[in-house]
Amino acid sequence: MPITDLVRVYLPATLPMLAELKAAGRLGDGASVAHAVTPGLREWYAEGDEEELEYVAFTRAAQASLSLLRADPDAPRRRVVVSADVPATALVREGGELGSSTVGLPQPVSLKEVAAIHVDAPEAAEDIAAAVDVVEEAQAGDEDAQFTVDGAEDHELAWYVVGELDDLL
Repeated sequence: MPITDLVRVYLPATLPMLAELKAAGRLGDGASVAHAVTPGLREWYAEGDEEELEYVAFTRAAQASLSLLRADPDAPRRRVVVSADVPATALVREGGELGSSTVGLPQPVSLKEVAAIHVDAPEAAEDIAAAVDVVEEAQAGDEDAQFTVDGAEDHELAWYVVGELDDLL
């Protein structure tokens, strides 16, 4: 398949989800939401180059990871984003709102499609935990909660190759 037929997607995840990826060889249940450079995102950030657009999609996946952590109280408080290259035909465009980066993945992402894994350093856990506690309030417009979430976003996620998955777990 030519490279032009592939799209980089950013899947929000958690460390337990990475364990599932390793065990099953795939991530997602066939109804996953991811982020990518979509036409709506391109139009909204007309001045942005490809790298800037990918960073926006990546950042939104990291934000979505906070909600996944809130849903799993036993997961270590570290955001995870899985970058994968999937066939363009595998994506379902979610909504068409201007600026949206959301895409649907109706099939799981296989381990061979994963390009990289991004995880917060252990030192970020306290700030991430605080953000997880208020992420819903921030999404509802609470400015104090948004300040806490923004503090978590000050932490850069570390980059790992797929071969380092065992080390992460």
